[in-house]
Formats: sequence, structure tokens, C-alpha cells
Amino acid sequence: MSKPFVFEKPAGMRDTLPAFYQKNEDIKNTIKKEMESWGYQFIQTPTLEYHETVGEASAILDQQLFKLLDMEGKTLVLRPDMTAPIARVVSSSMKNVAYPLRLAYSSPVFRAQQREGGRPAEFEQVGIELIGEGTSSAEAEALALMTEVIKKSGVQSFTVAVGHIGFVQELLADILGNDNRAAELLRYLNEKNYVGYTSHVKELPLSSIDTQRLLKLLDLRGGIEVLDEASRLAPNTKGQQALEELKTLYKLLQDYDAAQNIVFDFTLFSHMSYYTGIVFEGYAAGIGAPIASGGRYDDLLSRFDRKAPAIGFAIRMDYFIEALGSKNDSTKKDCILFTPERRKEALQLAKSKRAEGGNVVMQDLSGVRNVDEFSKRFDEIHYLIGSQQGEDL
Repeated sequence: MSKPFVFEKPAGMRDTLPAFYQKNEDIKNTIKKEMESWGYQFIQTPTLEYHETVGEASAILDQQLFKLLDMEGKTLVLRPDMTAPIARVVSSSMKNVAYPLRLAYSSPVFRAQQREGGRPAEFEQVGIELIGEGTSSAEAEALALMTEVIKKSGVQSFTVAVGHIGFVQELLADILGNDNRAAELLRYLNEKNYVGYTSHVKELPLSSIDTQRLLKLLDLRGGIEVLDEASRLAPNTKGQQALEELKTLYKLLQDYDAAQNIVFDFTLFSHMSYYTGIVFEGYAAGIGAPIASGGRYDDLLSRFDRKAPAIGFAIRMDYFIEALGSKNDSTKKDCILFTPERRKEALQLAKSKRAEGGNVVMQDLSGVRNVDEFSKRFDEIHYLIGSQQGEDL
């Protein structure tokens, strides 16, 4: 086995350079401040979790988990998402804290990727979980908060697509009769492979009416009027109930003044298998993947012996930063270039400017090879050179 090249990184891993790091921290602080203002409390969970608990509950494919063994031979995983770890915490360390709980997090997650895929295996999520609340009010709060976070962070153009897993499952079950036949179509929806979905539907031994019902599902994308179109496809009481939930949700979002960015999309189906009701994804102009996503998961907590309804969402920071574009860093940076005999004077000047909130670099002139190139990094240069104490040049 050949030794990795000295500058190589493991597949899917990447370095974060200063400019991106600072931008990420600034935006993340804006997001966290907004979440805290809505009453959400931040917590931290371990990077490593047990495979048989969090790993199996996470709904991430097993081949995407980073696994290792502890000293006792137990299989551990690098956390692949944050929802399952928080469910574990709520059912253990916080088992005596009454519902509902409003928790938030800002953490990296890890999902192994194929080398040729070019997708990151480690990325940061900032999100919330509203646990122990099964009402439409909770759904509206989560969606309104996500919308507000996106707005206040500066994303100019975005859409939030809302679907309902329960409606889709009921429709497919009514037409196809069993989960195995439905699974293939759900896979196409999850991959957003609508051509594959259409081809597969046409190959199924169905009546022309049922074939058209399945194909019509792909057209159920748009404004509030889509719910009436969906009503004509709804197979049973559960399907109609799902649509009533969406209508109620839309009215509540209007009260939040958060409905203008909402579209309904019944093709929306998440790979996160623990979702049970509404699901949603935030899209920004020019970005090919969701910058945020979430949904209702009412059964996950029961895997940790503390059953409760819950809903949450996560902001995917790398895509989110990309959506913000190349906004310049507004932080002003100064540099004091000094020679040794002016060091004390430089220290006093730096101390004064930092006390005023400034960001100041102190640099010994003898340590710079190319002053012109070095100076381009700063908004203002203060020269303290030579034995004479005069004005800055």
C-alpha cells in the first residue's frame, strides 16, 4: 500500500483558510443569536457515539458512517448528524426535564463519501430541535425561524419547499399495495430523478387511472392552490388529514409574515428515514443543493425510550456561505510596522487601538521580506521606524 502524498487529505476532507473561516464564524454568530432570541438553548454532544445507539438511529446509510473501535472492542462512529445525538441526550441526561424542549447546536458532522463524488465528508450544521411539541404551532415556529435566519443572514433570494411524507406514503400505499413496490419510487423522489420515476411508473402493471395518479404527483409543486389539486389525489382520510395540516401550517406562517417564500412540493422526500410528517428544504438562487432542511420526526425519541413528537431543521454552513456570495469582509484591519527601537511605542499604539475595538497586527519590519505585498492585507499601515518619534507616515 503506497504512502499518501504528504499534502494529500483523506477523501472528502478539506482545510478552512482564514478568510472563509472568519466569514463562517460571523454568519454562524448571526444565526446563533437569532436562535437564542427565540428561546433555544445551545448544547454540545460528543464527536464519537456508539454505533448501536446513535449510529443505527441516525438514518444515515451504514456505508457512510466513519467507524472505529474503542479499547473494549465496541464500535464507535463519528456522529453523522445531530438529531439522533440530541435525542439520546434528551432521553438520558435531560430525562427529567419536562417537555417541550427547545435545543440548538452548532457542530460538524461526518459522512463518508466516494472519492470520485467530490462531496465533503465533514461539514458544519447549525440547527434547532423542538422536542415534545406535536402541534401545528411547533411546525410554524420551526419554519418561521428558519426563514428568519436565512433573511437576517443576508441571503437575498431563497425559497422554502414544504412537503408531507405522510401524504406521499399514503398515496403510494393505496396504489401499489406494499412497501417494497413503493420503495423504488421513493428512492427516485429522494434522488430527484423524475425521469427515472416516470419510466418506472409507466412500467408498472397498473390501471391507466392509477398510473396517471402517480404521474400527477410530480406536478404537485407550487403555491397554496396545489393543496386543492392534491386533495383530488388523496386516497383516504389520512391523506386528507395531511393536507389539512399543511393548510393550517400555511395560515400560521402568514401570521408570522413568513409565507411569501413558501412553496409546496409533494415530490419532496428525504433520505432521513425518521421523518414522519412535514418535511422542508431551503433553496437559494444559484445553489444546486439545499442550504437548510428539516422536518417532523415523531418516532425517533421512542428508540431512546422517551417517546415524544419533535421537529427540527439544520443550516448547512458550507452551502449557506456559498449562497451569500463574495461579500467583502467589513472588519477593518490595521498593521503597525515597527523597528526594535520603537517597539514600546508600537505596543502602546496597538493596545490603544485594540481597546477601541480595532484589530491590529504588530509586525517587526525586519521580519517582512516584501513590504508592499504584506501591506495589501491591511486597511491601514502605521509605520514606527527609526529612532525619531514623529508622525506616522
